[in-house]
Amino acid sequence: MTHIEADPKLPIIRVVREFRASPARLLRAHTDPDLFARWIGPDSMLTRIDHWDARSGGSFRYVSVRGAEEYAFHGCFHEIRPDRLVQTFTYEGDPDGVALNTSWFDDLGDGRTRLRTQSLVESFETRDGWLRSGMEIGLRDGHHKLERMLSDDAG
Repeated sequence: MTHIEADPKLPIIRVVREFRASPARLLRAHTDPDLFARWIGPDSMLTRIDHWDARSGGSFRYVSVRGAEEYAFHGCFHEIRPDRLVQTFTYEGDPDGVALNTSWFDDLGDGRTRLRTQSLVESFETRDGWLRSGMEIGLRDGHHKLERMLSDDAG
């Protein structure tokens, strides 16, 4: 189950979920554009990768599509390590709303990993707007798809 928490003292959203996959497989699902496009976002949307350079110092841009609706996102990969991914994230509909996202891939042993993600934004208003935007649905749907994808690709 995906746990989402708004920090009461800082404009941060924290997300935690455990997966039946190694840290390396989970990191790959976050950095390989073909895999990323398969799981990110709500079930009602498809993802098109416009640009993807997953390396420390690289950048990305993708578009979530539902019929004629398109929502574009872009950012930079600041650091990619086996245990951590640091990147910026911007929804192009709100170009001033840049988030600094850090994800940790905690090896729990026995083929399980705890994914912890923290998104720091500039204000409580921005954070609360993200929470009201439906991001929870996108996160939960995306994590369900990621779990299925990791299970289907096991072996």
